[in-house]
Amino acid sequence: MTGDLWTCELGTVEYRRAAALQEELRGRVIAGELPDVVLLLEHPPVYTLGRRSEPGDLPMGEDFWRARGIDVVRTPRGGKLTYHGPGQLVGYPIIHASDVVAHIRAMEAALVAVLDGEGVRARGRDHEGAQYTGVWVEDRKIASIGIHVSRRVSMHGFAVNVDNDLAPFGDVIACGLPDVRMTSLQAEGVAEGIECFRKRAAYAFARQYGLRQRIVTPTRLEAETWTLA
Repeated sequence: MTGDLWTCELGTVEYRRAAALQEELRGRVIAGELPDVVLLLEHPPVYTLGRRSEPGDLPMGEDFWRARGIDVVRTPRGGKLTYHGPGQLVGYPIIHASDVVAHIRAMEAALVAVLDGEGVRARGRDHEGAQYTGVWVEDRKIASIGIHVSRRVSMHGFAVNVDNDLAPFGDVIACGLPDVRMTSLQAEGVAEGIECFRKRAAYAFARQYGLRQRIVTPTRLEAETWTLA
């Protein structure tokens, strides 16, 4: 199975279910039962808090946002607070990553490549500090990255703003950067929807890692026991 990247499109999945599925799949990748896998999906509205998140990142508190239909979930991934919602492409590579920095930069490079193919000139900014991890269009952030590695296999991953609502980013301190400006493909003038972008992103990701893309169904991953809705 060495050299394959199983790519699975899951549609819209509640955040906690996706996290549990990742843990299950990571155990199987570690055990050698599966090759590297990348899950591509969307989430219902949710703020996620990474390991470095601070109380002030969510100024109005968790209950305030849950009452307004945005869930709040604490996660073991790196980074701080971010937002996920419909129209944002989320990618969870469950992949061997012996070099964490190289893995993060490879994800950034894959996203920069696919965005360039859409006519959007993007870049990474790691050299400016860990708080700038992700992908940027000039000074506007278009993609966030946060991972968790165990036994040299990574989970969590990236989120690219395609045509999602950007307003929820403005109500919190996203990415630990009080003055961050978020953008999306739509905001940058690209009309292509998430379905086409998802396919291009999957191909760019496999190419960046030098892996053979194999498109598989949730059933093939034995994910049929999960209610994906």
